[in-house]
Amino acid sequence: MNGPELDEKLTQQRAELKRRNAEALVGGGKARMEKQHKSGRLTARERIEILVDPGSFVELDRFRTHRCLNFGMEDKQFPGDGVVTGFGLVEGRQIFLYAQDFTVFGGSLSETQAEKICKIYDLAMKTGAPVIGLSDSGGARIQEGVASLAGYADIFCKNTLASGVIPQISIMMGPSAGGAVYSPALTDFIFMVRDTSYMFLTGPDVIKTVTHEDVTMEELGGAGTHNTKSGVAHFACDSDASAIEAVRQLLAYLPSNNTEDPPRVAFHDDVDRREQRLKALIPAQPNKPYDVREVIKCIVDDFHFLETHAFFAQNIVVGFARMMGSTIGIVANQPQVLAGALDIDASDKAARFVRFCDCFNIPIVTLVDVPGFLPGLSQEFGGVIRHGAKLLYAYAEATVPKITVILRKAYGGAYCVMGPKHLRADLNFALPTAEIAVMGATGAVSIIMREEINLARDKKARLAELVADYEKKFQNPYKAAELGYIDEVILPEDIRPRLCQALSALRNKRDDSPRRKHGNIPL
Repeated sequence: MNGPELDEKLTQQRAELKRRNAEALVGGGKARMEKQHKSGRLTARERIEILVDPGSFVELDRFRTHRCLNFGMEDKQFPGDGVVTGFGLVEGRQIFLYAQDFTVFGGSLSETQAEKICKIYDLAMKTGAPVIGLSDSGGARIQEGVASLAGYADIFCKNTLASGVIPQISIMMGPSAGGAVYSPALTDFIFMVRDTSYMFLTGPDVIKTVTHEDVTMEELGGAGTHNTKSGVAHFACDSDASAIEAVRQLLAYLPSNNTEDPPRVAFHDDVDRREQRLKALIPAQPNKPYDVREVIKCIVDDFHFLETHAFFAQNIVVGFARMMGSTIGIVANQPQVLAGALDIDASDKAARFVRFCDCFNIPIVTLVDVPGFLPGLSQEFGGVIRHGAKLLYAYAEATVPKITVILRKAYGGAYCVMGPKHLRADLNFALPTAEIAVMGATGAVSIIMREEINLARDKKARLAELVADYEKKFQNPYKAAELGYIDEVILPEDIRPRLCQALSALRNKRDDSPRRKHGNIPL
C-alpha cells in the first residue's frame, strides 16, 4: 500500500471512529434526551460531567451492545447499551463510576449492561477506589428474560464482596423498580432527588391490584418516603446537580478503601478552643430538651458537621466532621426528639453508621444523653431487643478509636449500648451533669424504698427526701469514675480540647478480635 492509499485508509478509520463516537454520545437520540430534560433530569453524560473533575473521565466499553435476538431486539442496537461506565477523578482522587442512560431502553438492565458494571467493580476493587452508581432505570430488560435477572445477581454479588473494602455510593436519579433497588440497598450511602427519583419493589398499579391500596409513586417510593419513613435513603436533594455536589462533599470525608486512613486536610481551628457556649447549650435540668447538633458543631473543626440520615430516626444523630483536620464519625442522642430515647429505627441507623466507620478506619465519637429505650407494644412486638442488640454488637465489634462523652443522662440498657467502656471504648468522659444509673432517681427510689415510703406519714415528702439523697449518692458521674468506667469528669468547655488530645493519643491504636469467618449480627 503506497503513501496516498495509506493516508486515505487512515482518514477513513478516523472518520469511522468519529462517527461511532458521535453515535454513542447521543444515547437513545436527541428526542429522548430532550424528553429527559423536560422531566427535570439530566442525561447520563451530563451527570458524569458534573461529578468528575474537568477532563478526567475515561469511558470504557463505549461501543458494547446487547446480544438479544428476540422480540426484534436484533434491530435495536445502541452503543453502550444504556449505561456509561469508566473512571475519573473527584477533587483529584480516583473513583470508578457507572451512569445508567434512561434514553436507551429506559435504562433497563441487560446482560451486557451488567457485565459493564461488574467490570467497573472488579477494577475498583483491584485499585482500591470508590464506586459511584448513578441509577436511572426501569428495571430488568424483559426481552432478555432470565439473562437480565442473572445480571442483577452478578451485580449484587459484586456489591457484597466490595462491602467494607471500598466505599459504594448510589445516586438515585430516576425510577428504580423491582430487583433494581437491591444493588443500591447493598451500598453504603443512597442519595435521592426529590420529585424525580423513586424506589420500590412493586409499583402503585400492582399494589392497587393485590391489596386495593391507592398510592402515588411519590408516596410509595419517593425521596421523602425513603428519607423519613423507610430509612432506605440517606440524603434527599432538590436536583440532579445538587445530589452530585452532595456526593462530592461526602467523598471528601471518606478514605478510598479499607487500608487507608481517612483524608486529612489543612485546618485552622484551635485545638485548645474552649467553647464557652457549651455551658449554656447543655441544660443542667435532666428533662429540658436541646439540639445536640449545636453541641456537635461547637466541638468540631470550623463548626462544620455533615449529617447523614438526617430525616430518619431523628432521636439519634449521625454524621461526619473533622477534628485536627481528620475525619471522625459522630453518634449522638438527640434530646429534642423522643427525649433522645433509643428505638428500633434509631438502633438500626446508629449501628449501620458505626459499622461503616469501623470498616473504613474512621474514629467514632459518641455523645450520650439517653433516658433509655422507648417503651411500648409496637417497639416490643417490632423486635426492639433484636434491633438494640445490633447497636450493641456494632460498638463491641468496632476496633477503631472510640471515645465517649456522657453529656447528661445515661440510663439502663441504653447506657450499655452507647459506647461504654464495657464495649471496648478507649476513653470515656463525662460532664459533671452526667447521670449514670439503672433508671431515674424517682423510679429507682419508688422501687427500692417502696416499703419505707408507704410507712411514712407524708409519703410525698418522704419520697422527695429519698430522691434527693439518691441523686446525691448515685445520680452523678463519680460512682462510675470510682469504678473506672469513666476516665475523667470534664467541664463542657473542655470537650473539644480533650477530644483532640484523645484522638491524637489513639491515632496509632491497634485492636484485635478473635479469629473467625465472621460474626452473626442479630439482623
